Amino acid sequence: MTSTNNDPILVVVQLTGANDYMNTIVPYSDPLYYDNRPTVGIPADQVLPIDDNFGFNPVMEPLKQLYDQGNLAVINGIGYPNPNRSHFRSMDIWHTAEPEKIATEGWLGKVVRDLDPKAENVLTAVNYGRGLPRALALPGVPVASVGGLEGYGVLSAIGDQQRRTAALEVFARMYSPAIGTGPTMDYLGQTGRDALKGADILNTAPAKYHSTVEYSDSAIAQNMKGIAQVLLADLGTRIFYTQHGGYDTHSNQASVQPKLLGDLSQALADFQADLREHDASDKVVVFVFTEFGRRLLDNGSGTDHGSGGVALAIGDRVIGGMHSEYPSLKQENLLEGDLHFNIDFRGIYGTLVEKWLGLDPVAIVGGNFEQIDFI
Repeated sequence: MTSTNNDPILVVVQLTGANDYMNTIVPYSDPLYYDNRPTVGIPADQVLPIDDNFGFNPVMEPLKQLYDQGNLAVINGIGYPNPNRSHFRSMDIWHTAEPEKIATEGWLGKVVRDLDPKAENVLTAVNYGRGLPRALALPGVPVASVGGLEGYGVLSAIGDQQRRTAALEVFARMYSPAIGTGPTMDYLGQTGRDALKGADILNTAPAKYHSTVEYSDSAIAQNMKGIAQVLLADLGTRIFYTQHGGYDTHSNQASVQPKLLGDLSQALADFQADLREHDASDKVVVFVFTEFGRRLLDNGSGTDHGSGGVALAIGDRVIGGMHSEYPSLKQENLLEGDLHFNIDFRGIYGTLVEKWLGLDPVAIVGGNFEQIDFI
């Protein structure tokens, strides 16, 4: 299935390190919040009120504006049963939609396979950042991974085909001792060829792009600009992925998290403005997630690993507002000192897969899970 100009597009933004839910969407009317957060609590008169109980972090004005326009959904208390507080394992669970066992197939890899079963377009999925996120990894599914568009394709700088092929063989041999030859060599070889083909096409995107939106110099803003460049070049890309790191705020949270959330909010708002300027905003949904929330009680400088968290969905076709319930802060309702989850993330993935991308979610998320009407 090749993309047409109006095919729905999903952009996934991963907040790496576990963004603190309670200082993103602040329960400012609840005295328990302030009792538990003497160091990192945000004063009630500084939050950007959503209603009489909750408000955005004060640095999130650009996203508050999208919320007020009805184009931002806040998905409260997202998580999964028996939460894991290891970054690596929890992120793995989010990437594979498999909390019970170690899985190898990325949920978005399955999405790409369903969107483009014959792998006709090497750019059906594009990742912005180093390496390949587990969410997109699936044998036989091509994904272009981009460090930055201007310098994209280390091998594309090697002009003649013979030298490029030789470089690919060296690359494949580097990996073969760890994972065997045969199928691995075939997979790496094909992946490398797909990457080269993708690099050649992606190199054309910046030249086609003109916008009055001026993105900031932050890493996340530049990644969102790169996504806009490829998206607006109509190369048939349906899935975009990028990451914004640094959210593991065990210390100095009061200075670290606001900087991150400020950069993120501005980048996402600029991206939405860019899409609107190009009449493309009605075909894109942005989904923002993190591996887990953080503890209710601060540690004197920051917050430690918790469970229930928050996800965001942004777009013209998003039904904005507060979705699912904000977890209780009462001691008897906590899970080992953490907020409980109210909605299984696999149900949210299912909503995106079925209601937005028009695919069958059961095989992708591993079952039937409660969905929420935010699309």
